[in-house]
Amino acid sequence: MNKSTTVTAMIECPKGSNQKFDYDLSEKRYRLSKFLPAEMVFPFDFGMIPGTKGEDGDPLDIIVISEGSTFPGCLVDCRVIGALQAEQTERNGETMRNDRFIATARKMKGVCQPKTIRGLSDDILDQIERFFVSYNAIEGKKFKMLRLSDETVARKLIEKAHKKFLAEGSA
Repeated sequence: MNKSTTVTAMIECPKGSNQKFDYDLSEKRYRLSKFLPAEMVFPFDFGMIPGTKGEDGDPLDIIVISEGSTFPGCLVDCRVIGALQAEQTERNGETMRNDRFIATARKMKGVCQPKTIRGLSDDILDQIERFFVSYNAIEGKKFKMLRLSDETVARKLIEKAHKKFLAEGSA
């Protein structure tokens, strides 16, 4: 049985933006983190899954595929279709898992509404991977995709990060 995983994503960086925003948990507002090079923009809405805590100590990252873009702070109900499991190597050489979860907006009405990660075209998956490789390279970091996982694996990873959040609290 494949139970659909739904989450509410909080968008930090809208599709098409070259501005990186981070939600400051202690101040409960957004902070401009950086500008990306002019030719580099977020390919899809990018944000976090509140109530989770990843290996890097931050909420889990999520990419929301939809027809348009939203805005920082927008809450989007999503159907998780998979995860891009990845390692990120920081400038100091420390390597940690920093997965990206991939979801579709539940309100999406377009013709192409993938139900699984394999329902996305190779072009979209390549675009997502290339974006994160380039995005991290700008900061002197390395991003390496380990595997593309289905919704079942993604659900287990989200549940684990939610339990970690409850056990350790936020930030």
